[in-house]
This record gives sequence, structure tokens and C-alpha cells, in this order.
Amino acid sequence: MPITKGYKQLIAEARARIRTLSLDEAKAKFGDPDVVFVDIRDVRELEREGMIPGAFHATRGMLEFWVDPESPYYKDIFGSGKEFVLYCQSAWRSSLAAATLHDMGLTAVSHIEGGFRAWKEAGLPVGERPQSKH
Repeated sequence: MPITKGYKQLIAEARARIRTLSLDEAKAKFGDPDVVFVDIRDVRELEREGMIPGAFHATRGMLEFWVDPESPYYKDIFGSGKEFVLYCQSAWRSSLAAATLHDMGLTAVSHIEGGFRAWKEAGLPVGERPQSKH
């Protein structure tokens, strides 16, 4: 049976109801103590490409579980009341993730237009993935 909705439509629907930050808007929020950049890429992408310095890493596959206080995987950072700026490599996964977090009740959520690729190509700050604390 063929699918009834493809990824392009899912992304378009998500983008119609979320806030997308331009690179200039995202850059202006960088370093603000009330804003948390959230990298939702796979750990291998972080190791290969680096990440925005100070960003919190929350893989896309665990994000909903880390946001929900009733989940055994809950991360306190998502209850901080701060603004969250999500990003992935190309702004596809972050579009879907931002829409999901909005559906969960987090309204101070946006994502970066063009994703990490655009951030990096613009010469904005990039650092290495912090080493695991294990």
C-alpha cells in the first residue's frame, strides 16, 4: 500500500505552524543564557561535523522522552522555562521535532533555517562534540 503523505508534506505542514529563525536571528540568540540550542543529530554527525558550542545534544529518537516529565528518561533542562532553538543538518528533522515539541506544550521552541549546514557555511561558531562524562 502506498504512503498517503510523504516527508516533504510532513515538513511543509510542520513549518507552517512553527517558528523558523533566520541565521541572523539564531546568531543573535547565540550566547543568551535564556536560550538553549538543541542539536538533535545523531552522535556520529556530531563527531564528524562538530556542533554549535554550548548546544545540548538530544538525539531525535529520544527527544519526546527527554521532554516529558513523566518519562523515566526526562532531562531537567527541558523543564527550565528557557527558549529552545533546535537544529539538525538540513532543517528537516528539526522542523518535525519543533512541531512535536509544540504539540507537547513547549511553545518557546524554534529551529534554524538551513540547519547546521547553513550555520557552518556562514562561518558561525562551531566546536567539537564534548567528550562523554562516562
